[in-house]
Amino acid sequence: MQALVEASRNADAPYSVALVASDKPAAPGLAWAAQQGVATFALSPKGLAKADYERQIDTALRNAGVEAIALAGYMRLLTDDFVARWRGRIVNIHPSLLPLYKGLDTHQRAIDAGDGHGGCSVHLVTEELDGGTVLGQARVPIRPGDTADSLAQRVLAEEHKLYPRIVAEWLSR
Repeated sequence: MQALVEASRNADAPYSVALVASDKPAAPGLAWAAQQGVATFALSPKGLAKADYERQIDTALRNAGVEAIALAGYMRLLTDDFVARWRGRIVNIHPSLLPLYKGLDTHQRAIDAGDGHGGCSVHLVTEELDGGTVLGQARVPIRPGDTADSLAQRVLAEEHKLYPRIVAEWLSR
């Protein structure tokens, strides 16, 4: 999220960040975004029906003038209805070279499989978990002795470069 906000401040950026939203009201990224002058919205889903929760998120996004959504660290599955309302206008960054290793524990799964590379993918969000069209990827070598944590750190550095670039390309189309 920070990489997207920072990239949006370049004079040639084809997007601006209208809202940073989180399902975790105490998320450090919300405080950072507010310090940067970016509007924020936080709502815990606890005690809310999923449809009610998503309706409130949808309202906040539309009230902020959001035209496209870039998920970053959002670890909740979106309902088919929410995805349908925003079809073709939601992207996500995933820590694997999709279509490999959808879901969780991607780095350990790549290491366990003996893969030579891990990486990250930016993809369109569809109703299928991590199943949308891949818009871009970055490969990261898996080194001897790598752990899931050491690989994750190197992949995250690549995510911070890849995501703003791919979002800019996607929104410029």
